[in-house]
Amino acid sequence: MTTLNPVDVFRMEADELLACLETTLLDLGEKPQDRALIDTAFRALHTIKGSGAMFGFERVAAFTHDFETAFDLVRQGRVAASVDLVNVALSAKDYIRQLIDDPDGAEPIFGQAILDELGTLVGRATGRAEAAPESAEGPVPERAAEPAPREAAGRETGWRIGLAFAPEVLRNGTNPLALLDDLRDLGPCEVVARLDAVPDLAALDPGALAIGWDVTLRAAVAREAIEDVFLFVQDEMTLSLAQLGGEADAPAPAPAEPAPAQEPVAAAAPVVVPLAPQAASAPPAPPGARAGARRSEERSASTVRVEAERLDELMDRVGELVIAQARLSQLAGLHADAGIKSVAEEIERLSARLRDTTMSIRMVPIGALFGRFRRLVHDLSRDLGKPVEFVTEGEDTELDKTVIERLADPLVHLIRNAIDHGIEDPARRAGSGKGATGRITLSAEHAGAQVRVSVRDDGAGLDAARIRAKAEEKGLVTPGAALSDQQIYQFLFAPGFSTAATISALSGRGVGMDVVKKTIEGLRGTIDITTAPGAGTTVTLRLPLTLAIIEGLLIRVGEGRYVVPLSAVEECVELPEGDRAGRGRDFLNIRGALVPFLRLRALFEAGGEPDPYQKVIIVSVGETRVGLLVDQIIGNHQTVIKSLSKLHADVATFSGATILGDGTAALIIDVGRLVSGGQAEMPREYQEVA
Repeated sequence: MTTLNPVDVFRMEADELLACLETTLLDLGEKPQDRALIDTAFRALHTIKGSGAMFGFERVAAFTHDFETAFDLVRQGRVAASVDLVNVALSAKDYIRQLIDDPDGAEPIFGQAILDELGTLVGRATGRAEAAPESAEGPVPERAAEPAPREAAGRETGWRIGLAFAPEVLRNGTNPLALLDDLRDLGPCEVVARLDAVPDLAALDPGALAIGWDVTLRAAVAREAIEDVFLFVQDEMTLSLAQLGGEADAPAPAPAEPAPAQEPVAAAAPVVVPLAPQAASAPPAPPGARAGARRSEERSASTVRVEAERLDELMDRVGELVIAQARLSQLAGLHADAGIKSVAEEIERLSARLRDTTMSIRMVPIGALFGRFRRLVHDLSRDLGKPVEFVTEGEDTELDKTVIERLADPLVHLIRNAIDHGIEDPARRAGSGKGATGRITLSAEHAGAQVRVSVRDDGAGLDAARIRAKAEEKGLVTPGAALSDQQIYQFLFAPGFSTAATISALSGRGVGMDVVKKTIEGLRGTIDITTAPGAGTTVTLRLPLTLAIIEGLLIRVGEGRYVVPLSAVEECVELPEGDRAGRGRDFLNIRGALVPFLRLRALFEAGGEPDPYQKVIIVSVGETRVGLLVDQIIGNHQTVIKSLSKLHADVATFSGATILGDGTAALIIDVGRLVSGGQAEMPREYQEVA
């Protein structure tokens, strides 16, 4: 059994903290007076610094400490959180990520430049002109002196601090020595260990902490600065504080006996802050108390980190189980034994539950992906000089983790194009009667067994004539050819196609939308484009919920069996007798609407005579409705998707294969590509109906 490397655990936790920091800084740019956002950013920095030092990332700890020191001035209210400060803080966050991901590749000169700029901003805001002191990464802003706890002449200032941790604190990943180092950063400290609670060697538990500490901090710092050091371990310790130089300057009482809450506390008496009553004493707890602590810890552990590879392996095993269950059900149907049928039904019920549970484990809210693009929009808006408001909708919509991972790059290209090509500059927007700030809306919603992800802008919309002219120039279409607007818009996804007049850092090479199309088709999804001149453009991605197991409709065409994804099926009708002989393509009247249909026997070159009563499966691809003529509809089928071999990689009509209950294979039809290929062979009048 493999265990996670502690360094890998730190990197995962750091990713979450850095994501939180980025989101908080972006919010802070919009609401610079929000104290809660400032405190959240400071806590994230403090945690990264402490964890980095604990796991040996010394450069991370050093740089973050300097960054945190400057940001502490914002927290004190001495420096305002400006847009420039937020931009520098975002650059610092990027540098911290580089220090974590690739310590050797992170150039110290970049860290120095960031801290230089940060020091300049802070110095300007506080009215200082002197240079910031040097650090491991470069100059840093001077730390502001904390207000003294007492201002009496001739009296010593500082604090007596008593520390007692819960016995399980080491097992939970906390390093008390690192916390003592944080106290030393506040000023000169005298640290004395309490050893009276250490048990005899025979009773010593190496994983349990039985040592406490008494610390004398001789520095004029505020109580909040000390409490912040222990902010993230407050549930695992007891902290007692007493000011030096008071009238009753006595040692802090032992945390094992905190003062009762109902007793009044004299002004000069030591102040005890009980952060965790259950962990008030350092000696090992009795067995009953330990059991209670374990139960409490288990309740708090609501999530468990699992490697993605294990989830993928579990999904593969569930897929094999589903196939075996289908074979068992088929064999049970051939026997009259009621016992075998009962067992087969029970296994079918259990495997269905296991399948649903496993698939739900793989489902991730898409909001985690949406949050990444706030920084992209922020940077593009600044670089292009276009004020842009970024709005997200449907963040709770869940999608398979594999789909979400592969969806990031296409959305980056779509959002970049929307801002670069779609949103006009403020002058043009003013001339069109629009507000100076553009709007990008990223939304997601469930639609049956699919998820629709849309990128919408309120820009100028697509210019079909300009796109067509560029397509003719590149030889993608012959001049004068009859094309609908939707067909013209599809040229945007052609390799090397771009309407940009010049090549820039953002556009002009024609590779972005090509990547979008290939990735979405690889996910068995489709792309729809709707636009209105002067009102903007919407690009909608239709994606399957999962890539592993789908519900399908099992059909027969000739002697071959195929699966049509149930999410694309609208209805099934019988082919009217008068339409049974045709030219390989025709259309039906479905409740007053003309629906063209494709004869799959002709497309798949199936031999033999067609069935006397053929069926038409009405499928939808975006706004298009098309019928698929088949010999027989066998029924619903729980489809475990298997990839095709490399020899069949260029077969666009099928997206994969599945194994049926009798052990034979059935190809899974890619409805979008099948309809696109079939429409290309239709006469013009049929394409217009579709």
